[in-house]
Amino acid sequence: MNHPFKGTGVAVITPFHTYGTIDFNSLENVLNHIIDGGVEFVLCLGTTSESATLSKDEKSAVINYFVEIVNKRVPIMLGIGGNNTQEVINCIKSTDFDGIESILSVAPYYNKPGQKGLYYHFKNIASASPVPVFLYNVPSRTNVNIKATTTLKLAHEMKNIIGIKEASGDFGQIMQIIKNKPKDFTVLSGDDAITLPMLTIGAEGVISVVANAFPREFSDMVRFGMKGNLLEANQLHYKLIDIIDTLFEDGNPSGVKAALDILGISKNNLRLPLVKVNKRVYNQLSQQISEL
Repeated sequence: MNHPFKGTGVAVITPFHTYGTIDFNSLENVLNHIIDGGVEFVLCLGTTSESATLSKDEKSAVINYFVEIVNKRVPIMLGIGGNNTQEVINCIKSTDFDGIESILSVAPYYNKPGQKGLYYHFKNIASASPVPVFLYNVPSRTNVNIKATTTLKLAHEMKNIIGIKEASGDFGQIMQIIKNKPKDFTVLSGDDAITLPMLTIGAEGVISVVANAFPREFSDMVRFGMKGNLLEANQLHYKLIDIIDTLFEDGNPSGVKAALDILGISKNNLRLPLVKVNKRVYNQLSQQISEL
């Protein structure tokens, strides 16, 4: 299956006003900044959007606004996942997919299903989805790992499952997926810091956090890496690596929201239980951005 979800995708933040409501004007600023930076696609309502703190009505409003502002300039992927399979399916069935070209569905969290449960969870989601599905494996957040054997079984059996955002950090597992996957199944990095090494072993892109703030530099790095121009890719990788580390030092999206505030693109407001980065991290980001 030919699809547009390769290269640099961005897990877009949700800006908030100081009093807690969604700041749609700043969301427009962020989206234009990202798209003008040359990325290939955007992710609406990923983990970085603080989707866990958004109401159903707020999520619908964000989706509609994304479609309006993006205006087909780049493809949109939509995050729809959870640890209740039927509820995820209900959400899919109630979603208007006009302007949405795929979904990203995270592994169930907290209830820790086994591999058989994960297989049937994603099989049922893929069967219900009117658009292609990307799996999202992020054990550090979900406390469950989608093993390579499960990913490959789903990839070979379910034509509607076209890729995975792999954030396990397990290169042995990632290489098994890349080696044995169907030709048209896409592996994307879910970790900014190791995106370039993943590209060198066959990944075909990333869903990035840092590209909210630095879309041009990061997407250029990804394009160089995918073309095998490692000298240029390494230069950009090492130009950004310290900032990437600092962005995640005091939580995500706290770090990237601080960076966007420093850049004057969006205000530094989050919803509890997330809070702003500490003063030391904010000052360190300010210094690194100034040097960049």
